[in-house]
Amino acid sequence: MKSLKLISSAITMLICFVTFAQEKTITGIVTDNVNVPLPGVTVTVKKTTKTALTDFDGKYSIQAQTGDVLVFSYIGMKTQNISVKKSNVINVKMADESNHLEEVIVVGYGTASEYEDNSYRSEKRKMATKSVSQSVQRRTLIAPSVQNSSQYISGSTIAIRGTQSISSKNEPMYIVDGVAIKADQMAQINPNDIQDVKVLKDTNSTAIYGTKGANGVVVIATKNEMYKNLSEKEISNKLKPVNVPQPTEPNNEDYDAFVENAFESPKTAPLSTFSIDVDNASYTNVRRFINNGQEVPKDAVRVEEMVNFFKYTYPQPQDQNPFSINTEISESPWNAKNRVLKIGLQGKNIPTNDLPASNLVFLIDVSGSMSDANKLPLLKQSLKILVNELRNKDKVAIVVYAGAAGLVLAPTSGDEKKTIVDALENLNAGGSTAGGAGIELAYKIAAENFIKNGNNRVILATDGDFNVGSTSNSDMEKLIEEKRKSGVFLTCLGYGMGNYKDSKMETLADKGNGNYAYIDNIQEANRFLGKEFKGSMFAIAKDVKIQIEFNPKQVQAYRLIGYENRKLRPEDFKNDAIDAGELGSNHTVTALYEIIPAGVTSDYLNQQPDALKYTTVPESTNNYAGELATVKFRYKKPDGDKSIEMIKVIENKSVSLEKSSDDFKFSTAVAWFGLKLRDSKLITNKSSEDILKLAKQGTTNDSEGYKAEFIRLIESAKQVY
Repeated sequence: MKSLKLISSAITMLICFVTFAQEKTITGIVTDNVNVPLPGVTVTVKKTTKTALTDFDGKYSIQAQTGDVLVFSYIGMKTQNISVKKSNVINVKMADESNHLEEVIVVGYGTASEYEDNSYRSEKRKMATKSVSQSVQRRTLIAPSVQNSSQYISGSTIAIRGTQSISSKNEPMYIVDGVAIKADQMAQINPNDIQDVKVLKDTNSTAIYGTKGANGVVVIATKNEMYKNLSEKEISNKLKPVNVPQPTEPNNEDYDAFVENAFESPKTAPLSTFSIDVDNASYTNVRRFINNGQEVPKDAVRVEEMVNFFKYTYPQPQDQNPFSINTEISESPWNAKNRVLKIGLQGKNIPTNDLPASNLVFLIDVSGSMSDANKLPLLKQSLKILVNELRNKDKVAIVVYAGAAGLVLAPTSGDEKKTIVDALENLNAGGSTAGGAGIELAYKIAAENFIKNGNNRVILATDGDFNVGSTSNSDMEKLIEEKRKSGVFLTCLGYGMGNYKDSKMETLADKGNGNYAYIDNIQEANRFLGKEFKGSMFAIAKDVKIQIEFNPKQVQAYRLIGYENRKLRPEDFKNDAIDAGELGSNHTVTALYEIIPAGVTSDYLNQQPDALKYTTVPESTNNYAGELATVKFRYKKPDGDKSIEMIKVIENKSVSLEKSSDDFKFSTAVAWFGLKLRDSKLITNKSSEDILKLAKQGTTNDSEGYKAEFIRLIESAKQVY
């Protein structure tokens, strides 16, 4: 009997031990102290290499055992260690790291001491800044890019976190010495006259100021209460807004100039040929300017990259080809007499486990120009997101360059995430920028570890300021074209502002069998390097070209919208030596043509030339009355040298804009907004309200919220345009 009890006890202990040792999936949401989800938070199982990152909604998932310790770390936040217990759900609220924050007093109704008792943070600061706007900027809903200048930024906006907007601007109320003032008047207050600033929100603001305080209240107290006994009109006169020069940081950014495509006649220019473009750097860069309240440089707007930032619901390919072809024709929203043809490609979605092994080399700029918080620190956090996507069969090496180039991390397996992350964390900025030497070394490492039929890729992360070595774009172009022959692809990640060199980044990506993204915040890093990892990093077709022939019986004139720097000569279409764009797994590519139908009178058409004496364009003997155009595609397999051709006939079937698809409405709205930003001379209607109306009609399938963000950008741009 006793032996039976001992056996029973042993079995029970064994079951408990096995249960304890079993791994389980821990999930949760990580937020800041005002319950705003934090994307890009690193979650690590202590003393292991297991790592995860939170997604756009702050959600994470990681395998751990009961008793393990989860470490939550994020720039500007205090690292938290939480033990895994019985529950499989661990939600975390992270606190700000005090030495990373500007001190701002945050109080509600009553005194600061009262609100410390009610767990409200009370952080008081001396008004040492040169701008009142900057004193409350730390509490913005969307954290602004790092301010390197203390001057006032015209058109800047402040939105208090944790409030619900009752207006499109989400503008808080401003009170100076007890009197309400306007936002532009606030900026005229002399900072030296400020005693302190208080930010009220939630019930604390509405309890005092009613619905006017629903978006928060900024309360300014001046020294000696210098405005207290003045009427609202007297304060208004004293704080009369003045024209402040638009501002700030040194603007040494570089963009290639280009002229938008004009209308062409199919009789004199029967073929339109171009390379696809999967880049979307222009959109995120435009977003950065608008969020900063600044005018967007015209040459920073590449319409095709704005359109291709968004994903559209095209069907998966049903044959052996790596992409499907989809077309749609409807009315032009900006020129009533014209029509728009949309051509959409949908790349085949390959399951992650079926993707080839990756041989990646991170080429990281650690020169002195990368020291700003939105450069190297953001860069390191971004690449952690990419590291989290790696599998055991993948490997990563890290090359850095400043005054010279060097190997920081030899090729390392993707399952050694902690080793890779530690190498990233140890990087610091300083020195000049030997960009050419860095590229040489990175491609050398990639070639030495080349995986046949694999994904061999250099990932260049920089602000593009190559100021040592190969400095000119032509030198860089020659260098990267030579390296392209090795079969190694290139991804360019751009960071920063002020001295950002977009032209160099675009040149490298265009000529290096690659793609290009501008990372303006951690959310964009999470989108491009996390959620769209397969499309960004795994090419399923390269050198993809499009050539379209319009039927002159149906089309009087046409123009390609965007793709100005991707146009090819007609003879380049079948020339396999000519480089073109790459298409990634599950990626979409969209191109738009504006068409002036035959018989339509248009102000955009040049005077027709006289009939030629020696050369004539023969009329087609075939009717083809039902055809609008014939479009051809050529592509190569990722490891191939010979192109494959596809052909599709486009029927002359147009629907009204009202009956067009949501994808058509939204993509044309994005193009319309880009044309407006470029001040295009080829659009009649430039109404922001009409662009907004059309965009809102196409906002279905927006689970990630990117289309809603675009709506907000249009509304914000009204202040500048």
